[in-house]
Amino acid sequence: MSILLKNCAAIVPSASDLVLAGQDMLIEGKQIAAIGPNLHAPGAEVIDASGWFVYPGLVNTHHHFFQCFVRNRADLDWTKLSVIEWLDLIYPIFSRLTEDQFYHASVVALAELIKHGCTTAFDHQYNFPRHAGSRIVDRQFEAADLFGIRFHAGRGGNTLPKSEGSTIPDEMLETTDEFINDCARLIDAYHDASPFSMRQVVVSPCQPVNCYKDTFTESVRLARDKGVFLHTHVGEGESPVIEARTGRRTVQYLEEIGFAGPDTFYAHCWELNQAELAQMAASNTGVSHCPEPVYLVGAEVTDIPAMQALGLRIGLGCDGAASNDNSNLMHTIHSGYMLQCLVASTRQHPVPEPSAFLGYATQGGADLLGRRDLGRLAPGMAADLFAIDTRRLEYVGTRHDPASLIPKVGVGRPVDMTMINGRIVWRDGQFPGLDEADLFTKAEASFHRILS
Repeated sequence: MSILLKNCAAIVPSASDLVLAGQDMLIEGKQIAAIGPNLHAPGAEVIDASGWFVYPGLVNTHHHFFQCFVRNRADLDWTKLSVIEWLDLIYPIFSRLTEDQFYHASVVALAELIKHGCTTAFDHQYNFPRHAGSRIVDRQFEAADLFGIRFHAGRGGNTLPKSEGSTIPDEMLETTDEFINDCARLIDAYHDASPFSMRQVVVSPCQPVNCYKDTFTESVRLARDKGVFLHTHVGEGESPVIEARTGRRTVQYLEEIGFAGPDTFYAHCWELNQAELAQMAASNTGVSHCPEPVYLVGAEVTDIPAMQALGLRIGLGCDGAASNDNSNLMHTIHSGYMLQCLVASTRQHPVPEPSAFLGYATQGGADLLGRRDLGRLAPGMAADLFAIDTRRLEYVGTRHDPASLIPKVGVGRPVDMTMINGRIVWRDGQFPGLDEADLFTKAEASFHRILS
């Protein structure tokens, strides 16, 4: 199957490449075959892309799909609570979810991601209530297959009881052996390291504050043995707690365990000091920056300029809907840039160019996940992209700089097309071959059962 996008108003190969105007793109099978003027491909489906800005597909590097059922809850007020207090309040709600509800929450999150240009989704699924069974991540792969989106499953878990200082209800606890054994099962069943793979697994214990040390040491052992990546939460308010327990702040604690390196990325990192950021840069440990919870917590604003200056690998994440209320990574690009502008006068280093934030959500995310086949538009790369028809009034005066459009101006509507692995999965307001009304009805009914 070949698809030819003709006369694209702009092709943005990456955040740092020159924008290509008035050119064509040929997709053959799973990959981009050619980009250039006046391309011809007999037998290909030809799409008139006049007026379209075409971008690399977005790569989401941190999320919690299951939290979609606690959106728009004004009673869960971050502004009056610390992170730990908030977790104590919300985890008992999380612990009530069923396997079916985990599936429908994944459907909701993935649909919104795709509508706004995301083509690769990483989810940090750390909630495993005993009553929900052991196949929650399997159901997430099922939801990803429904839409045809690339899915990196972060198999999380919590092992430290509340009686020993965690925030985890007993219903959500696992032993280290249970956690590691299921990670191994999922890797053997789903992980595909080949080019253009649609399924991968990341060993992702939830956070050091809610796990025994051996959960992390065994995670490192398993991930390195299986050749998969590592992920956890770091620097979101827990460092003083870890220091009181271990005599080490979180970054040092994880470095000594070996939970660091080019196969490892941390979520958040807003409370880290310069020495810790430098230590992460030295070990080539990556950061998934999630702007939205920074607004809600009202704590330190993540020092992206310092990270950039140190050469840290940076991606972007929506984070869970409990702290974001949406699954819109494109919105995160804009809010991430604006958040840095807010504190620019207090920083040693200047805010990165707006286009850098598009780069974090594309090449940066692909790099965090170890995907050399994603994140750019070029021959031989995966045919993962999205297109925006800019022939609308809201884009007047903005079209001269396509690479800065999303971070600086923002895009307030779903994209016009999303393509993953050479297949159109969203176009003109519809998921081809799927009944969105039916998906909505089933998910809403499932959510109502837990909310009532």
